[in-house]
Amino acid sequence: QYMHPTMRRNYSAWAYHDRPRPGVLHHTSKHNEEIWTIRCGTQRQMDVYTIKKLADISDEFGDGYIRFTIRSNVEFMVDKEEKVAPLIEALESAGFPVGGTGPTVSMISHTQGWLHCDIPGTDASGVVKALMDELYDEYKKEEMPNRVHMTTSCCQINCGGHGDIAINIQHTKPPKINHDLVANVCERPTVVARCPVAAIRPAMVNGKPTLEVDEKKCICCGACFPPCPPMQINDPEHSKIAIWIGGKHSNARSKPSFQKLVAAGLPNNPPRWPEVGAVVKKILAVYKGDARDWERVGEWVDRI
Repeated sequence: QYMHPTMRRNYSAWAYHDRPRPGVLHHTSKHNEEIWTIRCGTQRQMDVYTIKKLADISDEFGDGYIRFTIRSNVEFMVDKEEKVAPLIEALESAGFPVGGTGPTVSMISHTQGWLHCDIPGTDASGVVKALMDELYDEYKKEEMPNRVHMTTSCCQINCGGHGDIAINIQHTKPPKINHDLVANVCERPTVVARCPVAAIRPAMVNGKPTLEVDEKKCICCGACFPPCPPMQINDPEHSKIAIWIGGKHSNARSKPSFQKLVAAGLPNNPPRWPEVGAVVKKILAVYKGDARDWERVGEWVDRI
């Protein structure tokens, strides 16, 4: 019941679509009905005021229908072409860039960072905001060889998803253990079982039951921190950021492949992460210049 009436009437009956300009999709149905979709970017973490502003713009300049995409874009649907330009002007003047369709740098998908994750080493939302400010024009212009999907993750598990460019936290030191708190806070068998490389084992320190880490085995993943906060692994100096590119998860058209590490040990430097932004922009410059397939990315990693 929340779909635009034109979409409901023509569900699964679309004949073709085209892109009149970046950020606008035009669909024509087999019944010769048309609908225009205008996509704009947001700051990803939105307050109620911003959501109400978007709804007011939809009511005044659109048909009152709005939806959020998996990458936190906002899409407005209208059934008349003459409504497109005023809607775009209203969105742009309110600070929402129109774009993200076709061969652009799409909005970055990411985990929630500090908002709800129990093992964040950085704020993925902040990295996204800083990067998309740097890539504002690339979002609005269709100048890339293909669509560029980017992801960020606040830990090394990368639950932000798969992308052509993945930006992940990288812990470089084993956790520091507060032995006075482990017995009162941690369920030690759970912590031991959670370690993927069996680097944690029970121990006694100063007569108190606690845990110890075999640093030769530890891969600094941070999986022990959620069930045991006294095993603190976040560090302002030794928690870095790594950037991976390429790779694919599916078997479609070609076999799956691993991503390739382009940069490691970049400073986790909020609030703007300038070092990360510089590397990402260099990757995109090389990709735009002479690469046409992320599967060939190994041929130009050294140049980055």
